[in-house]
Amino acid sequence: MVILSFQQAALVLNASRRFRYTLDLKKEEEKEIIRRTIRSHAQVIRAVFLFKEAGENDPREAYTGIKFTTASRGFPIEMEKLKTLNRDHDSVLLQEIRGVKGLSDLLKSNLDRGINPTEDELLQRRDVFGANTYPRKKRKSILRFVFDACKDLTLIILMVAAAISLTLGMATEGVKEGWYEGGSIFLAVFLVILVTATSDYRQSLQFQHLNEEKQNIQVEVLRGGKRFRTSIFDLVVGDVVPLNIGDQVPADGILISGHSLAIDESSMTGESKTVHKDQKAPFLMSGCKVADGYGSMLVTGVGINTEWGQLMANLSEDNGEETPLQVRLNGVATFIGMVGLSVAGVVLGVLAIRYFTGHTKNPDGTVQFRAGTTGLKQGFMGAIRILTIAVTIVVVAVPEGLPLAVTLTLAYSMRKMMLDKALVRRLSSCETMGSATTICSDKTGTLTLNKMTVVEAHFIGTRLDPCDDVRAISSSSAALLIEGIAQNTTGTVFLPEDGGAADVTGSPTEKAILSWGLKIGMDFNDVRSKSSVLHVFPFNSEKKRGGVAVQVSDTGVHIHWKGAAELVLSSCKSWLSLDGSVQPMGAQKRNEYKKSIEDMAKSSLRCVAFAYCQCDIEKIPKEDIADWKLPEEDLTLLGIVGIKDPCRPGVRSAVQLCKNAGVKVRMVTGDNIETAKAIALECGILDANGVISEPFVIEGKAFREMSEIARGEIADKITVMGRSSPNDKLLLVQALKRKGHVVAVTGDGTNDAPALHEADIGLAMGMSGTEVAKESSDIIILDDDFTSVVKVVRWGRSVYANIQKFIQFQLTVNVAALVINVIAAVSSGDVPLNAVELLWVNLIMDTLGALALATEPPTDNLMKRQPVGRREPLVTNIMWRNLFVQAIYQIAILLIFNFSGKKI
Repeated sequence: MVILSFQQAALVLNASRRFRYTLDLKKEEEKEIIRRTIRSHAQVIRAVFLFKEAGENDPREAYTGIKFTTASRGFPIEMEKLKTLNRDHDSVLLQEIRGVKGLSDLLKSNLDRGINPTEDELLQRRDVFGANTYPRKKRKSILRFVFDACKDLTLIILMVAAAISLTLGMATEGVKEGWYEGGSIFLAVFLVILVTATSDYRQSLQFQHLNEEKQNIQVEVLRGGKRFRTSIFDLVVGDVVPLNIGDQVPADGILISGHSLAIDESSMTGESKTVHKDQKAPFLMSGCKVADGYGSMLVTGVGINTEWGQLMANLSEDNGEETPLQVRLNGVATFIGMVGLSVAGVVLGVLAIRYFTGHTKNPDGTVQFRAGTTGLKQGFMGAIRILTIAVTIVVVAVPEGLPLAVTLTLAYSMRKMMLDKALVRRLSSCETMGSATTICSDKTGTLTLNKMTVVEAHFIGTRLDPCDDVRAISSSSAALLIEGIAQNTTGTVFLPEDGGAADVTGSPTEKAILSWGLKIGMDFNDVRSKSSVLHVFPFNSEKKRGGVAVQVSDTGVHIHWKGAAELVLSSCKSWLSLDGSVQPMGAQKRNEYKKSIEDMAKSSLRCVAFAYCQCDIEKIPKEDIADWKLPEEDLTLLGIVGIKDPCRPGVRSAVQLCKNAGVKVRMVTGDNIETAKAIALECGILDANGVISEPFVIEGKAFREMSEIARGEIADKITVMGRSSPNDKLLLVQALKRKGHVVAVTGDGTNDAPALHEADIGLAMGMSGTEVAKESSDIIILDDDFTSVVKVVRWGRSVYANIQKFIQFQLTVNVAALVINVIAAVSSGDVPLNAVELLWVNLIMDTLGALALATEPPTDNLMKRQPVGRREPLVTNIMWRNLFVQAIYQIAILLIFNFSGKKI
């Protein structure tokens, strides 16, 4: 209970909350129709006045109030007009200012290059339009924490005992002795309250700081023609922001362009359905999530000028979460307190009977109370002394330091886990992780470095050596391949004007392919300018492929596909030969490609195939093109590349450490089953001398098609699952939990959210993880490293083991003191242990014990024993045995002191 110990602790609690609104959708639809009708009538009336002013002023100026003639001087659009545009989603106003292009001109931005990235430009925009932050609600004062600390049940019992002791002491022993007895207890209680309040206050400050760090999302932004990542708090009005699946919309804005872009607006509207965004519905709201597709937006509102900002400014973060361990400890403390009260009641009754029946004697042998002869005052004083003994027993029994000790331990662990690259979002997950029996881990980025490079390529039916030597490929075939690489991607290539090295952005896989494309002669911007994108099928984790339709001439359209090699190959009916001609895909050639894929996969390479087909422009729908399904059969295979992603250093030893600790590591990946097996062998998840076949190694499809009973029967055996979808991962987690496992799951994608939520502990990747995945997780692994996951397991076990040590330490003292006082009170009518001295001894012992367990780092011995399991009791049978043995020793020592005639 030393204040310094709390200054060294930082408690990270979950601040996430789901805001749900129960809507009557039919009534809401009727209201929306009425609103549209009123709005259209108002616009008709307004149009009359606009027509009158048309002869003198620009109609757009009369309607919008925007001074178009002064566009060269600063920002002519007024802040209120932007707020109206964002709040009302006013499409008429947007049309009047010539759409998103006209709006970008008013905001002095460029849709292709973004704003000028100079500091003066950013400061000016923040001064005019505001910053992308919002004011925090005033935090509680320390007096509020003092008041909250006073509500603790154990402290209330002690305060009542102190008041009784003070009153009775003054009545029986005199004012001085009474103040000493009761005042000392009050002082001890005051110190406990002060330390608790100070601790909670400092933890709230740390919580606020760490919560801000959690909200400090890194977003991609386009400035000066270059893409780079920056803090969400640095965004300004006029910024151009790319959006990809899983991203959080960082501000209010207007869609510039997008493909199959679907937004989850449930956090703002309460409706769970996703909303598709296009030029007809271009308005984007801050705080929503990208559910599918990709696109780019022009920022038109930031911070408090958005609905999300206003909502967040009026919410207070809740940091009052209690973990299951804390709840159980509070229960233990309350139970012991109730036992103390019960025992005190029994002792009070026994002593009262002894006293009033004349069986209680003074030290000189005289009877203290004789019926009919003892005076009223003397009898009253005797009864008060008996009540004082009962109060002493209550004080002895109450373990006031128990709940506080676990808070200190958890706080210290949270802080140390941050240093070990683990951000705890939910406090309960820290202790739960210590009970984990299995970890279902991703491969890419967690077990591997996520630094990908194309190291092998197969085109025109042969292997390229080196992989970027395309001299043998005809110019037409190379151009077709490069077109697919440049157009069918979510990444970009930025070429500095000074002629420096190209800056490639995108996912690791996209960056590897684009970098390889540059090596084989791709001019990214030139290729993209020669054709226009008609429609996009974003990469889908279910189908494991992505496609794009590009118009290359007035009548010609190319459909390019890219994805998992064996799946794309299965859709190909032909292949491109050396001279650029299309050859039918015979059985022999298909087997040759399959063999190449298998060989690359066995070398731990991720295999990606490129294919295309031609389509007549007449077959493409003129309207509702967003619903058009790209042709994905009868494709022509262009080629296959093998991408190397090395294992992380230290992963093999971390996996072995988990095995020794009884925690089974399972790899669940979307990669080819052969690639998954190769990486699993390299990481030590699979044993080269063991069985490497079903059901230990299984494809997601095979597992998915089983019945629930069959999945439950083999779930324990599964070590590697390849070509798995996010739903397969969810099914595996559910099957393992039904078998009694405590399951930890790692994930980084938006579609991993259900599995992260379903698992006992969801571990999201901090570097590669989407915001949706992080919001669904319990712990964020900041460096995406599997070794950090193992450190979390170690800390979780440390918390549980240290708390058990402290319980045994605390209860031994309390039980021994309680037994001594009860025996002495019943046998002699007095207690050998003074309440005040014992309370202070408890405080000192609590402080020393809490400090000892809190600062004890986790040892490797913790990883040499089996997991504690889902329902292991907090106080085990061994602990009870040791407790009673130690209590007997202490009772014997205290009795020796008592028999020596000295009162402790």
